[in-house]
Amino acid sequence: MSAYLNWLEDLNKRDSRVRAVLRRSLAFDPGAFPAAYPYVEPFLKDENSHWRRQVHYVVAALWAAHWKMGRTDPAQAIGEAIARYAMLHHTSEQLRKGAFSTERRFIALLDADADELPYRLRQMVALLKEQAIDFDALLTDLLRWHAPDKRTQNLWARQFYRMLQEDTDLSEESETEEESA
Repeated sequence: MSAYLNWLEDLNKRDSRVRAVLRRSLAFDPGAFPAAYPYVEPFLKDENSHWRRQVHYVVAALWAAHWKMGRTDPAQAIGEAIARYAMLHHTSEQLRKGAFSTERRFIALLDADADELPYRLRQMVALLKEQAIDFDALLTDLLRWHAPDKRTQNLWARQFYRMLQEDTDLSEESETEEESA
């Protein structure tokens, strides 16, 4: 676990209000909710990058909104978590044809600019409430969001579409086996 997520977990153990305040901060632009400052600013110390500061506030808020006591399932990268959600909520036929609602939301997330990204992430993480998300990876990925080669967006797309492809390949195999039996 990253130092930042350890920081948030430690704060949470000492004061259960931490999660409530950070969840509430989702209603504001990242870093614009003064009640969240005591939980994020001490970790950031001398950080001057506006983007890095925003990302830390967004990740803290999403972590708080997604936190679940006693969660034991392994944390997943965001692209994989979204694909798993899609596989649970769409038929195999919809997944094969593409352009299902989860995919449209996912593409909108990948195409989000800095202003839209917190809103799109909040929507997506709310959908993924039953799945463990790797917030360490999310933090790292978001810090690279503006890379010219779109490294993060490409990584998430690979995670998402590979998992969907594996699932639809398995579905097609089992359908073929059932038909030949």
